Amino acid sequence: NRTILYARARLLAISALACGSLLAASSVRAAESSLPPRIDLRDVEVGGEIGRRINVTIDNNLLVLDADGDFLKPFQERKRSSGYIGLGKLIDSLVRMAAYSENERLVELKKHVVTETIATQDDDGYIGMMVPDKRVWALWDIHEMVYIVNGLTSDYRFFGEEKSLAAARKLADYVIERWSAEPDRFDPFITVFMAVTGLEESFLMLHDATGEPRYLDFVTDFRRLPEWDSPIVLGRWGPIEGHAYAYLHRCLAQLRLHQEQPAPRLLEKTRNVIDFLAQGDGLLINGVVSQHECWQDTQDGTAGLGETCATAYLLRVLDECIRMEQDSRYGDMMERAIYNGLLAAQSPDGRRLRYYVPFEGKRVYFGGDTYCCPCNYRRIVAELPSMIYYRFGKGLAVNLFVDSKLETKLSGGVTVVIRQETDYPNSGRVVIHVDPEKPATFPVWVRIPRGCEEATISVNGTGLAIATDEAGGRFHFIERQWQAGDTIELDMTMPLRWVRGRKAQAGRVAAMRGPQLFCLSPAANPAVADLDLRQIVIDPETLEGPVPDDTVRPDGMALRVKGWKEMGFTTGGGHNLDLMLTEFPDPDGEATYFRIRRLGRIGVKDELVGAM
Repeated sequence: NRTILYARARLLAISALACGSLLAASSVRAAESSLPPRIDLRDVEVGGEIGRRINVTIDNNLLVLDADGDFLKPFQERKRSSGYIGLGKLIDSLVRMAAYSENERLVELKKHVVTETIATQDDDGYIGMMVPDKRVWALWDIHEMVYIVNGLTSDYRFFGEEKSLAAARKLADYVIERWSAEPDRFDPFITVFMAVTGLEESFLMLHDATGEPRYLDFVTDFRRLPEWDSPIVLGRWGPIEGHAYAYLHRCLAQLRLHQEQPAPRLLEKTRNVIDFLAQGDGLLINGVVSQHECWQDTQDGTAGLGETCATAYLLRVLDECIRMEQDSRYGDMMERAIYNGLLAAQSPDGRRLRYYVPFEGKRVYFGGDTYCCPCNYRRIVAELPSMIYYRFGKGLAVNLFVDSKLETKLSGGVTVVIRQETDYPNSGRVVIHVDPEKPATFPVWVRIPRGCEEATISVNGTGLAIATDEAGGRFHFIERQWQAGDTIELDMTMPLRWVRGRKAQAGRVAAMRGPQLFCLSPAANPAVADLDLRQIVIDPETLEGPVPDDTVRPDGMALRVKGWKEMGFTTGGGHNLDLMLTEFPDPDGEATYFRIRRLGRIGVKDELVGAM
């Protein structure tokens, strides 16, 4: 009753290398509409640090913010001539979090915010906060409206609320009618696709929910999404063509349109982004992209680095890429972004959120609960349960390693429960319980991270072969007749490593273990409080750990390393610094790359560079 199709796994691995994943046009499926449905977040229970972050976002953020005063009041008063709140994003996060958690207080808050939002809708369909002569044409008003369409459509999708869908349709029709009547009137000083970010995603959602062609037609014919062909522009200048969040949003919309109307050109912009990240120095060591909201490839780590909105949409694009290509390397990028960039955008207690997450210099929290980044953070954290597992063909894939449970029905009609037991990323041990309701044959795919040098995998105690060249960077494939009580055990090495910096970080190294990046916090190291952290020199051979540390999370980790205060003659003698490096989401972290004495002789290449 056991068949290990190792030869098939090897064939798929060779095929993936030949195709180059999503980047090769030849790998595009003829009809992406045949993709298996995505995992419903309501079918997943999440523990570990990801589950804790979901919970603190609910308890310490969503349930304590002032929804009436900060979010609803401007829409009830309608006195504004400009500005942005993010009400639709709030609604979407409330809907998803309420659906996932079934928290009664959150469900009631969701109902309240949705009811009050719909109550502000005019007869012509408008929901917004602008005075009449500024409606539609004021910068960000369309942006605000289309995310309200998004949130209300989510309420229909997850809770079956017909009133929400009716309001979403009425508001979308208002946008279509007003803009179509005067197509040239809207002339913002920035690119239009940035000014109306969210429109294509939201209207495609509405089309999917209603089947109404006008929402799809507006996206394809009026907004010309299939023809969008903007290059990646570096830096913030002119009409801000290089806005990463807006660019990634349109990539996401093209990928989703491709599932409706397959066309190779709809994959080109995403291909360019992945090339830029993996081959063009666009991806930063903490898994984020952008500086001052725009594309950059300098590897500078200061100031406005890694806008949270861009991180959220990078994760959504990677999510679509995994579903389309079944390539584990997108999962490698995803977990780097989650454990470092995304979690660093929130205080450990969940209350405060960040606009940016630099890896060099002080980090600051955003001043309020409204606006794009705080709201997009809540949305993407609510979506994480659906990124842990995927349906691949007739089976299931394990993408993120976290204590969790999935109960779902496979294409053959068999209900299966997949449950993970792991303390990852503290260790590389993962036990996956596979419990079908009756014996059934189907494949299970397990991601082996690209940075893993060695891995062993077994089913019910019997070891399976993993080729040396497949130790990392693959989904390992197992197909057999599964029975209740079966287990897959995965053990991955989690060595400490120094990763060499590039460009602005050339000659420096950063400490990593598994997907986690570590940083230097003056708060945890009083001896460096008055030093220029860029002048500190570390002795990489003294790196040790991990040791317990709860600065960021319960059961968290830290590393220890020795060094010197500066690159002087004193480096020939004994060390004069004993340093503790904490996990990158440490709110007080200020340095990530460090000077070393033996330039070019220490460290490894970042495994995500050149990975795609």
